[in-house]
Amino acid sequence: MPSLTLQQLRYFLSAAKHKTLSAAAEAEHIAQPSLSEQIRRLESSLGVKLFTRTNRELQLTEAARLLLPSAQRALDEVDSLSDLVREVRTLQGGTVSFGTFNSAHLYLLTGLIRDFHEQYPMVKIRVVGLNSSEVADAVRDGELEAGLVQLPVDDRGLSVGPPVLSDEVVYVSADPERLTGPVSIEQMAAAPLILSEARWSNSDPLRLSMTERAQHAGVTLNPIAEVEFQTHAVELAAQGVGDSLVSYHVAKSMIERQGLGYVSLAPAFHEHFAFITRVNGSLSPATREFIKYAHQHIALLQDVTPD
Repeated sequence: MPSLTLQQLRYFLSAAKHKTLSAAAEAEHIAQPSLSEQIRRLESSLGVKLFTRTNRELQLTEAARLLLPSAQRALDEVDSLSDLVREVRTLQGGTVSFGTFNSAHLYLLTGLIRDFHEQYPMVKIRVVGLNSSEVADAVRDGELEAGLVQLPVDDRGLSVGPPVLSDEVVYVSADPERLTGPVSIEQMAAAPLILSEARWSNSDPLRLSMTERAQHAGVTLNPIAEVEFQTHAVELAAQGVGDSLVSYHVAKSMIERQGLGYVSLAPAFHEHFAFITRVNGSLSPATREFIKYAHQHIALLQDVTPD
């Protein structure tokens, strides 16, 4: 038995509304024989007659009266879906689903979200600030569409783009005597060190690299404190509790007002960040446009480097 179509339902509703096939055909911008044929096919699919034809107008059968509300609901649902997709496609709706490392709000996210919202005020923005490893897991599991993460990252099931942002890790301290030149791993081992990423120390690229440097130099890093956020480590350093290692872009937003100084590491340590998406995953128009705006803001950051 042939299946009914949305077009047939639409023609049926038009005929029921206009009471004649000619009037319905005119309203639907179709030839009357074509409209009549589609209604006949609908009747054949359903196995019932929908209209009793008189000299003056069409009369609904009992079956037609039962079908009428369901047919209207079906077309309303389709129209609603079309409107929803159109809103997303034209960025008059939809949601950004994106993840970043937890310090990105200090120098990237605020301006990025502000500018994107000004351009697309009807789009909802969901940006989750997590550790890069957790962002990778969320993208891999489909909880987020995309993310900006620090490399290297576990790339199983992920498409990792080229590096788009580079940053340098600097040594911050409130004691000028410990900032006379680039700081070696041996100096760090002897210093009162405060390290961030406490929960992710086994996967954080900086922590892993510094541990490797210490092993090669025959020393051990024994931080006096481990905290979650780089901002917290900087605040503790400002109060003289100890020194810390932080990204330059994080440090520069806090150093001047916190009364801290900074120097590079010896050798220098650079962090690299890239966009990730799920392999064979698709991006919504909103998230794709958000990434485009992120590229523009990141380009501005690359002009700012440690002195």
